[in-house]
Amino acid sequence: MAEVDVEKTATLDEPMNAVFDWSDSETPVRDALWDYYMEKNSKDTDKTVVDMKPTLDMSDDEVKALAEKLLKK
Repeated sequence: MAEVDVEKTATLDEPMNAVFDWSDSETPVRDALWDYYMEKNSKDTDKTVVDMKPTLDMSDDEVKALAEKLLKK
């Protein structure tokens, strides 16, 4: 089984409102990004998995930047 660096993916599991002052959502960052990609991909799970996979290798700062770019309204 592959090991995942827990600290590296910590931001993904934090609530949006704990990471971003512009969000009041309690949805975890991971779920918010998943929902974004599901909508973008017309609810195609396979395409969404492909889009989400790189986030597992991103640093916290990279995840924050991506979420900010895609989710901030």
